[in-house]
Amino acid sequence: MTTTHWFILIGCLMLARGLAATTISRLPFTSAIVYLGVGLTLGPLGLGIFSFDPFVQSTLLETLTEIAVLISLFSAGVKMPVPITFERWGPPIRLAWVSMSVTVALVAAFGYFVLGLPLGAGVLLGAILAPTDPVLATDVQVRHAGDRDQLRFSLTSEAGMNDGAAFPFVMLGLGLLGAYELGAFGWRWALVDVVWATLGAIAIGVAGGTILARLGWMLRGKDPKHEVLDDLVGLGLIAIVYGLSVEFKAWGFLAVFFAGVALRQAELELSGAHKDRQGLLVADNPKPDAAGSHTEHEVPLTVSVESLVFKEHLERLSELTLVLLLGGMLSIGAWSWKSWGTALFLFVLARPLSVMIGLAGSNTSRRLRAFTGWFGVRGIGSIYYLMYAINHGLPLALANDMVQITIVVVMLSILVHGTSVKPLMDRFWRRK
Repeated sequence: MTTTHWFILIGCLMLARGLAATTISRLPFTSAIVYLGVGLTLGPLGLGIFSFDPFVQSTLLETLTEIAVLISLFSAGVKMPVPITFERWGPPIRLAWVSMSVTVALVAAFGYFVLGLPLGAGVLLGAILAPTDPVLATDVQVRHAGDRDQLRFSLTSEAGMNDGAAFPFVMLGLGLLGAYELGAFGWRWALVDVVWATLGAIAIGVAGGTILARLGWMLRGKDPKHEVLDDLVGLGLIAIVYGLSVEFKAWGFLAVFFAGVALRQAELELSGAHKDRQGLLVADNPKPDAAGSHTEHEVPLTVSVESLVFKEHLERLSELTLVLLLGGMLSIGAWSWKSWGTALFLFVLARPLSVMIGLAGSNTSRRLRAFTGWFGVRGIGSIYYLMYAINHGLPLALANDMVQITIVVVMLSILVHGTSVKPLMDRFWRRK
């Protein structure tokens, strides 16, 4: 396919998605399944109109997935309930670090003992597949700023944090394969890649979000009125926080998520928000004027809220494009017992078991743990880590196995979770 053909194809899909938004929302499955179906139909397994080689285009694919994950993480961050309290954030923190680490260990053991992979490759495979995805899991994520649903909050904040928390295991896997320097007895990995890169990312993100919130509030309070282009400001914050994190050897994904959280919390505090019965910061309900509309001075504009719609549109565009390309990467050779077996092991055993271990002793209900254990959607984040590993020295023979397994796992996750999310969430809401 030529560049012109790609423009036409993407344009047709965007038009169809936009015009049929209501129809698609009523379908018993997610929109990602529609994109995947188009990709499979036009790709090597279907009509063969186009194909996408992840080895030849690994740099491009790494960049595309990197941008998609960054935008999704920031959008998730600004929708998080604030302030951060251990009672509310404890379970997702356990999921993002404890459960994810257990998943890495289980997948690494499966890769080593069942798939016959070297230990480093097993750890790397676990790091690629362990993080849940913030891009494709929109139907089980927080829907708007201030959404109080505990299930959606846990899944969204978990995805926001574990995309950065998985990076140390990626580096550990590459190090065990000889593609990265771990230091004697792993000291460099432990101190730099785990401790500093994690704490530094959180600090950079919180500082960036807080500073921007205060700067934007100060400019909006000027007389005469000062306009702020919230979309560009939000994108600028993502770029600066991520760039600084990479420059200082911190995990940029984690920094961008916490930048979104800090931005919203600081803006709510500056607007004089009060705490509700659950201890969450909420803005005062605006009072309508005589005409029944909300007056501007009673609804303070903020960067986090005003830029959110634009970010969500970019999310949908990236989801459409990348899932379409996923269909073009899938070949008949990828459907091996290794791919199917890994997906089955991850969905049925590793994910539920890791959630139960991570949430052991917490105040979460059994039903909530069961739902959380099932909705571990894998997607764009896994593709990013895979491309990152390929571009940073993953041996070609191992890379081929990794590509086949990862693509099949992500595709099956889209199908299995995409067809079960709406029925199960509807049942959850009815019983609730």
